[in-house]
Amino acid sequence: MCGIIGIVGREPCVPLLVDGLKRLEYRGYDSAGVATVENGLIRRRRAEGRISRLEAKLRDRPIGGTIGIGHTRWATHGIPNEINAHPHITDRVALVHNGIIENFQELKDELLAGGRRFDSDTDTEVVAALLTDHMERGMPLRDAVRATLDRLHGAFALAIVFAGEEELMIGARRGSPLAVGYGDGEMFLGSDALALAPLTRRIGYLEEGDWVVIDRKGATVYDAAGGTVERRIVETAASGAPIGKAGYRHFMLKEIYEQPTAIGDTLQSFFNPAGQTVNLPDLPFDLAAVPRITVAACGTAYYAGLVAKYWLERIARIPVEIDLASELRYREAPMPEGGMMLVVSQSGETADTLAALRYARAQGQHVVSVVNVPESSIARESDVVLPTKAGPEIGVASTKAFTTQLTTLACLAISAAVARGAIDHAREAALSRSIAEVPSRAAEVLAHDDAIRDIAETVAAARDVLYLGRGTAYPIALEGALKLKEISYIHAEGYASGEMKHGPIALIDDSVPVIVVAPSDALFDKTASNTEEVIARGGKVIFLSDRPGIERLGGKATATVELPLVDSFVAPILYALPVQLLAYHAAVIRGTDVDRPRNLAKSVTVE
Repeated sequence: MCGIIGIVGREPCVPLLVDGLKRLEYRGYDSAGVATVENGLIRRRRAEGRISRLEAKLRDRPIGGTIGIGHTRWATHGIPNEINAHPHITDRVALVHNGIIENFQELKDELLAGGRRFDSDTDTEVVAALLTDHMERGMPLRDAVRATLDRLHGAFALAIVFAGEEELMIGARRGSPLAVGYGDGEMFLGSDALALAPLTRRIGYLEEGDWVVIDRKGATVYDAAGGTVERRIVETAASGAPIGKAGYRHFMLKEIYEQPTAIGDTLQSFFNPAGQTVNLPDLPFDLAAVPRITVAACGTAYYAGLVAKYWLERIARIPVEIDLASELRYREAPMPEGGMMLVVSQSGETADTLAALRYARAQGQHVVSVVNVPESSIARESDVVLPTKAGPEIGVASTKAFTTQLTTLACLAISAAVARGAIDHAREAALSRSIAEVPSRAAEVLAHDDAIRDIAETVAAARDVLYLGRGTAYPIALEGALKLKEISYIHAEGYASGEMKHGPIALIDDSVPVIVVAPSDALFDKTASNTEEVIARGGKVIFLSDRPGIERLGGKATATVELPLVDSFVAPILYALPVQLLAYHAAVIRGTDVDRPRNLAKSVTVE
């Protein structure tokens, strides 16, 4: 996941920028760059690959200046090369960007029509061009920034410097985190406080929609409506662990809030917004000829694979079998000639999943892996790696790894459907557009955090909790129950809604909260009927749905959480967020160790 650092200082800033980028290496990256304002002019150096290559360029062709920005990029929009590396510049501005600009093509077409030229394949360059266009039309600098931000759709964090301005920097965030560092006669920006730790202990965090103007004297923060606001400044410790939480109480909460950015980063590995198509890496086999896909995974990754089963069968019309990796090889399952094994793992080192992969390999299967660590054992032993770009996930309970797995698997489903002729281009474009909206819609879901925290009081007091869902909402019910068990130690079970009458309904009484995952899709009426049965027996229903669903049934529930109305295809990605937050807040209320729950490890490397 990309990293940002910005400095408005009193001494040459390049060495400090490079040091900050090194502290952001843990996020993963494939290019890096810095830009400064020196004698009123924008100066820039970029390099593909490691920061050491950037350092070599800076030694050969040094740049000066006391104000500058730096960036580590993990390629999302455009291949990893120097041209696509950040910062992006015009003669008036230089900027760095984390996230995704969903409407970049619309803006780019508009700017091209006006005579603007572009050098890179990134969405980021469009922001620099749009801002420059406003300034060239005579708009004052701050007004030009505000007008530019108003045109952007998506999730992003930005840091911007301007030609002729050697004590002025502007930052903005929507969906992606950005921290402000307060020094003595100097100021800083960073995508998290880890990069700023050697520079200052006084950190403020921009809230959703904020933008900030900083100079050497301090910062002025504006909210999305343009009004000035005060944001709390906190003292951070200098050690890596607390700083890495970026002001959040726990790594898990930080990682929940990183999901709009992580999903966007993952999406741009596969999604071509201009053509509204999904492009996988070249496969050494014909996906259209695969007779069956076998999915193997463990824990949360298994539930991601279960969602993929629905997608691949419904959209791509491929038969799919899914099994827990710890069970698959012991069944000695026969596998068809030319079949494909799909393995899903955050670490890429999960012992059971690796063993299942090797069993499939011995059965002559093609192997495709969905992993977050491209150098891992599973990745190395796969024919094809489909990366999730979640960045490091410190909390043991998986959050952003899960939603980025879903994002990658959704792209696989679309690509497979196209390869097999199961959908036409119009349907491909519609599905692709629905995925492109997910980062910004995810940011909207996170805005319900306070309401979910209140609901968690009821859940935290319970001994038993049930989760219900149908279709792709069923795996999310399973995942919600797992999250609650993992970190709060409350007994919880997830069920397909239609199975409730086949046993679990006996557990319903007024002491059992029932979380219903119910997007208003083709199965909503059946889920609503099952929910009515729960309510009739005194169950405390917590209803997760969109506006049409809540209008239909929300008035009968104990509590509701309204989610954005989206294409049912992408609903499971978004509905994962409230069940994560619900588990998190319940665990905090109960006082458990959220980031390191008892008996659990982040990566299970033994059977």
